[in-house]
Amino acid sequence: MTTAPESIPQPPAEGERAVYDAVLLASFGGPEGQDDVIPFLRNVTVGRGIPDERLEEVATHYRANGGVSPINEQNRQLKSALEQELAERGIDVPMYWGNRNWGPYFTDTFRQMHDAGHRRVLVLVTSAYAGYSSNDQYLEDFERTLKDTGLEGELTLVKVRQFFYDKAFTHPNAEFLAAGVKDVRAQLEAGGKPEGRIKVLFVTHSIPTAVAERQGPARIKEIFGTDVYTAQHQALADHLMDSVEEAAGLDHQVVFQSRSGDPRTPWLEPDINDQIEEDAESYAGVVVMPFGFISDHMEVIWDLDTEAKETAEEHGLAFHRAPTTGVHPAFVSGLVDILGEYMLDAEGRPLAAGEQTVPGDWSDLTGDGGWGTPLEDPSA
Repeated sequence: MTTAPESIPQPPAEGERAVYDAVLLASFGGPEGQDDVIPFLRNVTVGRGIPDERLEEVATHYRANGGVSPINEQNRQLKSALEQELAERGIDVPMYWGNRNWGPYFTDTFRQMHDAGHRRVLVLVTSAYAGYSSNDQYLEDFERTLKDTGLEGELTLVKVRQFFYDKAFTHPNAEFLAAGVKDVRAQLEAGGKPEGRIKVLFVTHSIPTAVAERQGPARIKEIFGTDVYTAQHQALADHLMDSVEEAAGLDHQVVFQSRSGDPRTPWLEPDINDQIEEDAESYAGVVVMPFGFISDHMEVIWDLDTEAKETAEEHGLAFHRAPTTGVHPAFVSGLVDILGEYMLDAEGRPLAAGEQTVPGDWSDLTGDGGWGTPLEDPSA
């Protein structure tokens, strides 16, 4: 194993660097058959009083795909890839997987880890950004699960930092952006519009405006002139446009998808479909970058591959939807580097370190302001 560099972004807090005996991959979960769909949606919306009739309207997205959300299989693949990377580096630590809203549930996984003799667990959440649903709510889930299982004081869990600004996330997305621009240029060339203008739309999950405005710290709002949730995405979008040669000179914008709930409640805008319609008179093609997510789960497939693609086609625009990081080798390797920031070797040295590529001080990000749970993890 190699020794980690001396400097890393947002080093672990005091006491978080330690010898861990297990790693937990924590995610959102999803149904794996038609009979699972409504029970899953009940889990997602528990406490919100939403009748099954309304849930069935949302269930159509899952019904159209056999009642199966791709997210669980994608997490199995990510777990397997991470296990292989750990083994290749000689890091002998078992990895477990648990979900918030569907099996394997946190309750079962926590008991499994404890029964196997594990006591100190490092947690990797499948979310690149800091926010309530992508960070704070998981911490609440962990605390509640420890109480419910009687494992308080028996299991210690430490969640690793967000990674939207790390090479693990930025390098694959830079590759995807370059490929997307090339593809749209090729489409325009084939369609007789070689000089057609291209716009890059960076897409993430919308959240209620009031929740976004409560997130801190204030210094981020002052620097970017917007809420902290949007600022994280804007910083990454700007970095990618600056670092990818193929995207030089192109316009770009952060847009949102998958708003839900009461239509009277303001959510972050613009919606990607509205923006595509507005841009149709000025651009000939769009590159859609789903950089708010790490896998092609149901909302990516439905909102982008179905709705956004149809909107672009209706307006005669060339369209390219980039991949999510999934199990891209650089993503997997980079995640293990981040895990290595927290894990000590026999000499008390961290096993690895990530690399900050998006400029800025991204410490002390909060996700204050619970708002209920969307129908997919906003950053999964």
